[in-house]
Amino acid sequence: MKYYTSFLLLFLTIQWMSAQTKQDTLSIRQAALDYIESQHSPAPNRMERALHPRMVKRTFWKDKATAKDYLRETNTESMVLLAENYNKNGDKFPASPKKKIKLLDISDNTASVKLMADEWIDYMHLAKLNGTWKIVNVLWQYNDSKRHN
Repeated sequence: MKYYTSFLLLFLTIQWMSAQTKQDTLSIRQAALDYIESQHSPAPNRMERALHPRMVKRTFWKDKATAKDYLRETNTESMVLLAENYNKNGDKFPASPKKKIKLLDISDNTASVKLMADEWIDYMHLAKLNGTWKIVNVLWQYNDSKRHN
């Protein structure tokens, strides 16, 4: 019993030491907010702050000519340009855009997040690099997957 108690105490201590902090949770949420809000009100600096330089964003698409599914990819540079230009006229989002962030899993240096926005869902992976949380992967789809044509 003594061995079991010692092992359990050691295990719980290790788990506590490697768990995320409240600041990690806030920083992860802020990265997701920077990602979506930089599109609502053009703010390329916020998008750039949220994304790792080698981030890749993917979605499935259907080729109209062949009817075959494939993956479309976007990179950080394209997303920064999108944040700068997409909603310049202020007509791409409702007056009060939907942005629900659900933290799916957080470890000491990795996290998974689900962002539910107006017409789409983004699943994000984040990494804590040099003390800063950055989005490294995004897999998204429209709420209505038939729009992926």
